[in-house]
Amino acid sequence: MGPGARLHPFAARLASHSPMGRRNRPETVKRQAVLMTATGHRINRAPGLADRYEACLVGAAYSPHRHDTYTLGLTLSGVQCFDYRGSTRHALPGDAVILHPDELHDGRAGTEIGFRYRAINLAARDVQAILGGRPLPFIDGGITQHRGLKKALRACLGDFSGPPETGETHDMVFDLVDALEEAAGQARGQDRPDYRAAQIARDVIDSHIEEGISLEELATLSGTDRFALSRSFRAFYGTSPHRYLTQRRLDRACALMAAGEPSAQAAAMSGFADQSHFIRHFRKTHGMTPRGWMTTRTNVQ
Repeated sequence: MGPGARLHPFAARLASHSPMGRRNRPETVKRQAVLMTATGHRINRAPGLADRYEACLVGAAYSPHRHDTYTLGLTLSGVQCFDYRGSTRHALPGDAVILHPDELHDGRAGTEIGFRYRAINLAARDVQAILGGRPLPFIDGGITQHRGLKKALRACLGDFSGPPETGETHDMVFDLVDALEEAAGQARGQDRPDYRAAQIARDVIDSHIEEGISLEELATLSGTDRFALSRSFRAFYGTSPHRYLTQRRLDRACALMAAGEPSAQAAAMSGFADQSHFIRHFRKTHGMTPRGWMTTRTNVQ
C-alpha cells in the first residue's frame, strides 16, 4: 500500500473496532499491512480440540466450498470478507463468524493488509449430542455480536499454548453450543435440572480431589448422562463439574502453600499434573502466579 493509497471503507472503521483500542487510526492500519503481508497465507493448528486454528491470510484465501461442520471463529485483525447465503459479509476485529454446516462460502481479505482470525470446526454430530434432539442452531447472517457466544469463543480460542484437559474440552464445547443456541434465538432444553444427581456428583468430587474423576464416571454414579449432569450441576452450583474440581484443587494448594509447603509440592499434593498445569489454572483463577499470591499474603501479614 503506497503513499496516498485509499483505505477500503471497512478498513477505516478498524480504528473503532481494533482489539488495540479505539484510538487506533487509519495510519495504524497501514502499518499493520507490512506485518500482515509478511505473514502470507499461514495457518497454525492448535493442539487438543479438533481443528482449532489461527490463520493469517491475504488476498483471495478460499474458493467457494462447503463442509459438514460448524466453523465458529473470531476475527482478530483486518477485514474478513466472505460470500454466504447470497450476500457478501464483512467481519471486523471482535466479530464472531458463524458458518453453518453444508452452507457454501468462500473467504478473502477485504483490504490489502489481509486478515487474521481464530476458529474451531465442530462436527454437527458433536453439537447434536449436546442438544439432545433439538434443531441445530442457525445464525442467518454468519456474523454476530452476541456477548455470550463471543465470550465462549474467547475461552475456547484464547490459549493455543497447549492442549486443554479432557474436562476443559467438554466445558468449551458445551459452552459454545449453549451460547450458539442462545445467539440463534432458539429455545433451550426445558428439562428440569436434577438436584439429586448434581449433589451426588459434588460429593464424589469432594472425595476425589487429588486423584480426580471423569465426567463419564460422575454421570454413571449420578444415574444420568454427562450432558444432563453438566446442565444440572451448573444450575445448582454455578459452574461445571470440571471447574468445580479445579477450584477445590486450587483451594487445597493455597492452604498448603499458606502452611509453608513449596508451590511445586502443594501442586502435586492437590492433584495437578505438573507445575505448569498448576500455574496455568492458578493464573486463570487468581490473576497472578502462585509466587505472586504468596507475596501478597506476606505483604498483608
